Amino acid sequence: MAAEQSSATPGSEDPRDLIASIYRAESRRVLATLIRLLNGNFDLAEEALHDAFAAAVEQWPRDGVPTNPRSWLVSTGRFRAIDTLRRRARFDESLATIARELEESASPPSTRDDELEDDRLRLIFTCCHPALPPDAQVALTLREVCGLTTEEIAHAFFSTPSTIAQRIVRVKAKIRDARIPYEVPPRAQLAERLAVVLHVIYLVFNEGYLASGGDSMLRPDLSAEAIRLGRLLVEIMPEAEAMGLLALMLLHESRRTARTSAAGELVLLEQQDRWRWDRHLIAEAGALIERALASRAFGPYTLQAAIAAVHAEAATPEETDWAQIVILYDLLLRADPAPVIELNRAAAIAMRDGPEKGLPLIDAILARGDLRDYHVAHAARADLYRRAGRMADAVASYERALALTTQGAERRFIERRLAELRDQPR
Repeated sequence: MAAEQSSATPGSEDPRDLIASIYRAESRRVLATLIRLLNGNFDLAEEALHDAFAAAVEQWPRDGVPTNPRSWLVSTGRFRAIDTLRRRARFDESLATIARELEESASPPSTRDDELEDDRLRLIFTCCHPALPPDAQVALTLREVCGLTTEEIAHAFFSTPSTIAQRIVRVKAKIRDARIPYEVPPRAQLAERLAVVLHVIYLVFNEGYLASGGDSMLRPDLSAEAIRLGRLLVEIMPEAEAMGLLALMLLHESRRTARTSAAGELVLLEQQDRWRWDRHLIAEAGALIERALASRAFGPYTLQAAIAAVHAEAATPEETDWAQIVILYDLLLRADPAPVIELNRAAAIAMRDGPEKGLPLIDAILARGDLRDYHVAHAARADLYRRAGRMADAVASYERALALTTQGAERRFIERRLAELRDQPR
């Protein structure tokens, strides 16, 4: 340990403030490496992480800040974990064996950036392993990769902290009992596993971009975490669809401040103040889309990002290139023939050719039973009825959408539309 402790004194910054800053920036990296060094034991690694930072709070103000704080924290956490196992071995002899094996087998932990980034990638892929239930993948990713508390995760998904805590305990037990390896998957499995990782990141983003329930429409903390994960993934694994997903999230995020009014009410895309869109994020997304398309290995996320980019390029709603958007939806539907994409394509055709062209397409989707309980489908149908002058049909569809909507801002928007329509002659 002494070899890693520098005699350098701290600068003008208070060591405790520096420790807090390092915790925000480095704690997930340190945890990812400790999980590897402690043979995949999540709970022991988390305890070791907190012990290491507690030691830093005690020692750094007195002894000076280490030259390499991350290395110091990893080493300290590892030694504290071994000490913890030795103490507990008084009650369980098997823990003494584990502690001895950890001490004898683990070489001094490396803190090379490339190896630490590999640890972070291992953590993401382990949390998103396809053998784990989807809801558990999201909860574990938010907890271990993003560092959110169980209370924050529960708030985001309208659950209780005890429910989230139990879910995380169960999924950690599943990782242990099923011996899910703490590793980046072999290249032959990479495409399938990457798709799961991207899906989980997008679920986290969507919950931040449009909350599934509650009064507030936005959870900027969740969307920011998803974008942070997306950046990390592109940095250490620059696959086309990783770039496409990051671009898609950046384009949505670029409009965040314009999506709600000062009172927190929903503002539709065509009514948003485009001067409030973040052009830096739009430019960054555009460069990512170009890279993804040039690779010719792109898929649905890149195509969705390309659609969002067409919207971002239009200075006014009237200048939107709906013909190009329909072409992109045609391609997207071939790549991912999902009912929601079919719905979005129908809405784009209605914008290009008029509401009477889009209505039969939405009717067909609903007649099949697809999206029957999806409030957005009924709201889209209602809007086309409204634009076509069929007010009674619009009211009926808005009422159906309202009955299916739990999100506060969306409910208030639909209620306003219904009040407007009911005041008009039919």
